[in-house]
Amino acid sequence: MIRNVVFDMGNVLIHFKPERFIKRMGITDQQAGQLLIREVFGSVAWSLMDWGVMDEAACEREVLPRLPEALRAPARQLIHRWDQPIMPMEGMAAFVRRCKEAGLGIYLLSNASGRLHDYWPDIPGSPLFDGVVVSADHRCVKPMPQIFDYLLNRFGLAAPECLFIDDMPINVAGAMTVGMQGFLFRENVTELERRVFG
Repeated sequence: MIRNVVFDMGNVLIHFKPERFIKRMGITDQQAGQLLIREVFGSVAWSLMDWGVMDEAACEREVLPRLPEALRAPARQLIHRWDQPIMPMEGMAAFVRRCKEAGLGIYLLSNASGRLHDYWPDIPGSPLFDGVVVSADHRCVKPMPQIFDYLLNRFGLAAPECLFIDDMPINVAGAMTVGMQGFLFRENVTELERRVFG
């Protein structure tokens, strides 16, 4: 039985699509866009922010020297404000509300920098959550079993009663290794509703 639903954030609650971020900045040169994606979102520095061992200012110092001068301002904007504006995942705010109305526990488990706490209130449905675990706060990331164990222990949850939703198979597998149920999200909201509500 599912008593708690645990959500990833990027590409589950909101769209996290670097290509869209580049496009909305007005960058039309494909080569420049791919370079920004690789050097910002694909960088070790970006991953270290998720680990909580680097902040945005340090990421900037690491990333900007690898880019041509013309791309440094866009890179700075991506590092510090990729979330403006938030792009909600279609149907997921309504699904969160339905879970809450059904009496289910609702939790977030996200690989993200500590800045998530700044934009979390802007994510539709966020006030309904019973708890939030951000990787940077614990220097531990999905799919490591430790971060799932922390979530379960922190909120007193029984693993078999939790459904974890993520867009990355390795993270779903990580949840399942600690006994949680898993759902691989591919913008398949209807299938997810059937899984939870029958």
